[in-house]
Amino acid sequence: MARITKRKTLAFAGALTVAALALAGCSGSGSDSGSGGDTLKLWHYESEDSAMGKAWNEAIKVFEKETGAKVEFEEKSFEQIQKTASQVLDTDAAPDLMEFNKGNATAGFLASTGLISDISDAVDEYGWADKLAPSLQTTAKYDENGVMGGDTWYGIPNYGEFVGVYYNKDAFAAAGLEIPKTYDEFVKVLDAFVAKGITPLAEAGAEYPLGQLWYQLALSKADRSFVDDYQLYKNPVDWQGPEISYATDTLKEYVDKGYIAGDVSSVKAEDAGVSFINGTAPIFVSGSWWYGRFVQEATGFDWTMTAFPGSDLSLGSSGNLWVVPENAANKDLAYKFIDITMRPEIQAIIGNNGGLPVAADPSDITDPKSQELISTFNGILDADGLSFYPDWPAPGFYDVIVQELQGLVTGAQDAATTNANLGAQYEEGTADYR
Repeated sequence: MARITKRKTLAFAGALTVAALALAGCSGSGSDSGSGGDTLKLWHYESEDSAMGKAWNEAIKVFEKETGAKVEFEEKSFEQIQKTASQVLDTDAAPDLMEFNKGNATAGFLASTGLISDISDAVDEYGWADKLAPSLQTTAKYDENGVMGGDTWYGIPNYGEFVGVYYNKDAFAAAGLEIPKTYDEFVKVLDAFVAKGITPLAEAGAEYPLGQLWYQLALSKADRSFVDDYQLYKNPVDWQGPEISYATDTLKEYVDKGYIAGDVSSVKAEDAGVSFINGTAPIFVSGSWWYGRFVQEATGFDWTMTAFPGSDLSLGSSGNLWVVPENAANKDLAYKFIDITMRPEIQAIIGNNGGLPVAADPSDITDPKSQELISTFNGILDADGLSFYPDWPAPGFYDVIVQELQGLVTGAQDAATTNANLGAQYEEGTADYR
């Protein structure tokens, strides 16, 4: 069954410190262009029973049948690829194709150092841009400094992800409540559960979910220009401005009013997710990557997921990217495999197993829960609502957000201090990009 792993924590983080990818002892030996023969060397870190793992296993079969080439698949952990990418990709041991995390400090860093290929010509040849919404393209294209949203394609996603709100429908019915459609209704629901002695929000301050909620609250008062300033460095970010001030003040209010447990600073993401699965908490604000697991494990009650009420913008992005190392021996085979993963029949496997395909034919999605999830995601895409993740702008900013929000919810510091500390670390971390 699908499990939330450290990879998913870092998918929220998008965070790979530059130090972890620093070029150390690069051999500069290049590769023998003929050494690969008719074999595609593939690395990815999706589990076999995940939506992507199932889809890509089928893609391997199709690829081998159609091309006559063999796929040499090596299962790597997220941490293995994350920590050793810069060293391995600079040698002839590089794969032809691999899954890699999107974002400035990850794929952007590899792009800026020349370790992964400009695949713009393949994008044009295969027409992949036509299958990807603009906000999905942002994380696949980088400029010369490795900042996403550039003009050059360095990767292709074939699935997406977003953060929304999970609701326990049975708990709502028992409390005589309805799923909220507006933010005012959302707050009234929170108050109603508290009045019944129930802490409504499953949350975790020791890891990512609390930071997701904080950023979502900011997005509820923001527009696309705020996202561009925060994520793409278009203009300076006002860390005492209305968006961030509202988010920080409101998050502290959520704790003070009992919407979130008082011990949230020590709770981990797994514990928050389990508290929704076991019915303890009726509401969980987090990502679509939990969806497949909830289908398998949250079987004791009926539940649903929607976009955050009252907000045009949502956390989310493309999923991780297929990237082609510059030293790949068989780039043409890599492009053929990517194209197969973008076909409707492969996309449908992702969609019918709890994933979010980017190019599926809606008629191919037969699972009702999957239809619901994909419909919500497509609504966000249609509104150009994907707004990425709060830690993406700077390497290591994930840990900063966790630490500062812990200080806020425990009362160790006030909202203004929290904003000032976040802003100082953001400015320092993004100085080289701006």
